[in-house]
Formats: sequence, C-alpha cells, structure tokens
Amino acid sequence: MRPLVELDLNLLVVFRLLLQERSATKAAKRLNVTAPTVSKALARLRDWFDDPLFIRTQRGLEPTNLSLSLEEELKEWFQLSGNIASLCGNAIPEGAAFRLVLESPFYTSFLNSLPMVIYEKYCKSTIKVMNWDHHSLSDIINGDADLGFCARETYPGSLARVNRLPYYIDHEVLFEDRPVVFLRKDHPLLARTWSLDNVLAFPHVSVVWEASDAWALDSLLDDEGLSRRVPIRVSSFEQALHIAAQSAHELIAVVPSYCASYASLHHDNLISLPLPLEETLYCQLDIAFILLWHKRNNHNTKVLWLRDEIKRLYHEHVGKPG
Repeated sequence: MRPLVELDLNLLVVFRLLLQERSATKAAKRLNVTAPTVSKALARLRDWFDDPLFIRTQRGLEPTNLSLSLEEELKEWFQLSGNIASLCGNAIPEGAAFRLVLESPFYTSFLNSLPMVIYEKYCKSTIKVMNWDHHSLSDIINGDADLGFCARETYPGSLARVNRLPYYIDHEVLFEDRPVVFLRKDHPLLARTWSLDNVLAFPHVSVVWEASDAWALDSLLDDEGLSRRVPIRVSSFEQALHIAAQSAHELIAVVPSYCASYASLHHDNLISLPLPLEETLYCQLDIAFILLWHKRNNHNTKVLWLRDEIKRLYHEHVGKPG
C-alpha cells in the first residue's frame, strides 16, 4: 500500500457511496456524475489499495474483506472530517477560558450578568473576572487577561491618558464621564454656598487609583495653588461611597458620576453634585472609560464577542442604542 499522501481523498467519498449503493450507476447518480467516472475512480482505488475492493455479482457489487474492514475505519474518518468541515474561522473553541479585568463598580452596576451570559452560551468554558488594578495592563500585555475595562484621564499632565497606552494596546471608548461630589443629604456642606473653597474645607475620602494616591483632580488643584485634605484613602469607589454615607463624620467623596446608580442601590442617603469648577477647568477632568485589549487580539473571535456583549449589556442598562 502506498503512502496516504499519494491518495486523492475525494476517492474515499466515491468508495463510501459504492459501499452504500453497491452500484456504480446509483453512486454516480448521487454524485451527479456519470457511471464511467465512478468506474475510473474505483479503478484508481483498486490500484492504490492493491485489492479489487468490490466483486461484481448478480446482486450488485459485493465488498471484499478489505472493503468491509475499511468501512468500519472510515466511519470515524468521515465523522472527524465532518467535524473539521463544520469549523469556521470565527468559532470559539469549546472549553475556552474567558479572563477579564474590569473596574468596579462598573462591573457590578452594568455587567453583573456577564459571567452567566458567557456560561450559558459556552457551558464548558471557564470564566475569571477580576477587579482592575495597577497590574491589569501588564496582564493584558502578557496574555493573562483577554480584555480590560478602566478609566483614562484627559488632564494634560496625567500619566493615565489614553495616548500614553503602549502602542500595542488598542482601545474603544465605551462612555465619557466626570467626577462629582457624593455627600450625605444631611451633610453640613449643603448648608453653605456651593463653592470650591467650601468643598475643600471638608475632609475627603479618596481612592488609590492604579497605585497612585493622587489623580487628575489633585493635579488640577495643585496647578491652581489649592489642595484638598484626604485623611482616608481606599482601594475602590464602593469603599469611598460607603465611608461618605456614614453619619459619624463629615467626609465627602469625589468619584465618577456613573457611580450614582451604585450609590442609589446601596446608599440612598447620598446625593451627588457637580464639582464647583468653571467649565474651562472642569472639562480637563473628563474621564474616558475604555475597553482595551492587545493588538494581537484584534481578530480574536473570543475578544470580539466579549466586546460586543459588554457593549450590549451596558447599552441595555442605560437604555441607549447599542
């Protein structure tokens, strides 16, 4: 028997039909070719296998012992080839690992159903959702995370601007936002004129953002010769809101306005107000909230699907077209 590389695999399709029909004419009809074409194919198969394969009888073509053995082996081969043929370039492999790093409380406010959406569609997959932190960009670069969601500042002096992302990281802006003040409805600040001086007169709880104690607001205030007093720093917006909601102190929190949906669910004694800044200053605090991924995943079906699902869930939540 000669090497398989010398065999035209299309001949095996003819062979299977001959086994099923036991007739060159009937096999030719199913293949939409002429009977002589099937006979020529059979001749080539006989030559390659060095066996007659079929014996002509009054009942039709009777398979030889080798043909009967091949019939059993080819069942698995045709099953495998059918599976291969059904695959397409945009298929997500069975058992794929989905790894995301997402800023909170965006995740809990807008995407808390995402793990189950993935699991219900890809039930053999594994899903890992972690909070975005100062290691997350490295995780995306190293391939330890598929997709991230985080904030990027627009303040000119910020190190966390979008244009400071590595060239091999791509991104898409999901929405833009601004920081606002969250404080209790009975906070004494509300009895005063809503001014920057009065906002800065009260202590703040702030967030350590990507391993930095200061962020754009602090840089802007410093450029204006001002500063805020921050006796408490925490690791998340949720923690900052929790502290601001307590009645035993006068701490206020400055966090992105999208956190209002989270606050309304968990701290109904909080209200939010815009920072008392002139627009020329306030616009410098605009925040771009982005999805980001490595360029090597630009055509990765799993990452493309995740991006679409995140956008769909977000727009469904905020009631805007996707």
